[in-house]
Amino acid sequence: MGKKGKKEKKGRGAEKTAAKMEKKVSKRSRKEEVRPSTSKKVTTALLQYSNVIWSRTHSISKEDLEALIAHFQTLDAKKTQIVETPCSPPSPRLNASFSAHPEKDELILFGGEYFNGQKTFLYNELYIYNIRKDTWTKVEIPNPPPRRCAHQAVVVPQCGGQLWIFGGEFASPNGEQFYHYKDLWVLHLATKTWEQVRSPGGPSGRSGHRMVAWKRQLILFGGFHESTRDYIYYNDVYAFNLDTFTWSKLSPLGTGPTPRSGCQMSVTPQGSIVIYGGYSKQRVKKDVDKGTQHSDMFLLKSEEGKEGRWIWTRINPSGAKPIPRSGFSVAMAPNHQTLLFGGVCDEEEEESLEGDFLNDLHFYDAIKNRWFAGQLKGPKSEKRKRRRGPKAEPLGADKPECGGPSTLAPLEVVREVVAEDGTVVTIKQVLSAPGPVGQPQSDEDDSPEEAGSPVVEPSPRSNAMLTVKHGRLYLYGGMFEAGDRQVTLSDLYCLDLHKMDEWTALVEADPETQEWLETDSEEDSDVGEGAEGGEEDEDSGEDSGEEDGEPQHPLVMPGEQFTDYLPRTEQYWVRLARDDAGPDAKEKRVLKVAHAMAKTFFDDSA
Repeated sequence: MGKKGKKEKKGRGAEKTAAKMEKKVSKRSRKEEVRPSTSKKVTTALLQYSNVIWSRTHSISKEDLEALIAHFQTLDAKKTQIVETPCSPPSPRLNASFSAHPEKDELILFGGEYFNGQKTFLYNELYIYNIRKDTWTKVEIPNPPPRRCAHQAVVVPQCGGQLWIFGGEFASPNGEQFYHYKDLWVLHLATKTWEQVRSPGGPSGRSGHRMVAWKRQLILFGGFHESTRDYIYYNDVYAFNLDTFTWSKLSPLGTGPTPRSGCQMSVTPQGSIVIYGGYSKQRVKKDVDKGTQHSDMFLLKSEEGKEGRWIWTRINPSGAKPIPRSGFSVAMAPNHQTLLFGGVCDEEEEESLEGDFLNDLHFYDAIKNRWFAGQLKGPKSEKRKRRRGPKAEPLGADKPECGGPSTLAPLEVVREVVAEDGTVVTIKQVLSAPGPVGQPQSDEDDSPEEAGSPVVEPSPRSNAMLTVKHGRLYLYGGMFEAGDRQVTLSDLYCLDLHKMDEWTALVEADPETQEWLETDSEEDSDVGEGAEGGEEDEDSGEDSGEEDGEPQHPLVMPGEQFTDYLPRTEQYWVRLARDDAGPDAKEKRVLKVAHAMAKTFFDDSA
């Protein structure tokens, strides 16, 4: 995720740069109503299932995570036809994929995560943004990939366009347990059908990895895997052949990057692959991890005339290099330049963490092996008026057509938080400056009325989604932190990379209106209403079940052991699990889910 504090969030790897401290687990979730195709009966059962299984006070097994994923897949399997519904912009999220359609003027948003202060939400929704019409459409396709975030998506042009997705992770609602996928999916854009491609010999389960299209192959690098006991970062390289549908593990010569996640990976005009930056952490002593924001760069090159032979070379580009950071976003700009946006720059010591969220632009030119800072010129019409020296216009008179909210003088918000172990975490966020990104002030631009002119630009953030279409950069969502609060964004901005004049706000969002629920450690196990929809969150967890007609679970008798409780109540839990899973579910899986639900309820009642 983006930058994380140390109190309760955990380092999630670069795409989750907040991955810093072992006690603050990356929190993700979303604020959105129940999927239109899901009936209220199914929704009630789903909420009941999630709330029972995912207690905040008990550990969750890998089997429980797999059971929940299978449960969601059962719901998805009930969809038998493609449904396209015009809709408002997607809810706030980060760590989704955002891709440009290779043939149409459309952008494709898939998956992601959201955290509302108490619960984590994962998505497998598919949204299409029509650039020319400025409209969103939610596309529901039978048998989609399971819900996930921090995956990778690559678009290739063949067969009317294909969107390839690998890996990513699923999180329990309390954000403390993770399941890392190792599956490969393709969305056939022409027919709007999902297909899971099963091929042995591929990468292990992971998230935060990077993947690019290279000739007729997908090349994958790095990533990480985290469990309750340990974590591992990768620097391995795999290739998937788009003609034979086979995986192969590459063994490049030379010294390559150290293990990491969330790095920049892009293809150069010469056909090589560039790796820059990323994030990793390592244990320095018991219960203490130290994160590293990498700033080194490597070139992965295929040896001419030797198919399957690759070599690593470390390179040192010149120019205005980005400061080390994590959680930055990457897209391919015109002229084969690689564009880097935002992220969070952390200064981490053993007992403190201080970070700045960023909204700057940088370009890497592989031909020149040089970094350039992205400087915006500002609107030309406004400059011409200034040179003519007309009568002062009212503030905002020259706002862009799709202008966003005003941005005042730079505001630095600093807050110190004392973690449970006594660690002092200093969180700093620098809000938007009054001038365009990277634009130096000139003598003719510093009149009093111009100094306060509104500026449209994305706020500083990490883990935003980027893509480029027709030379225009599109930026969606992401997150930043203000004190203990994680603010997840749902805004959409556009920047013409040829003109480099100013950002245009296509969808504006006010973070102040976003739901944020403070966590009470004694009431954690009762949190859950609204996990799949906003209709159920007006009452407490204990009351809403009765008022909505949900059955009360069989109570645990005083002094009763689980070995006695389960046989007495097993048929009730089996009926509940079967109602959730549907009539076609296998009896073995129904029984497994039923026992997990009973055990979790029993533990919660102890």
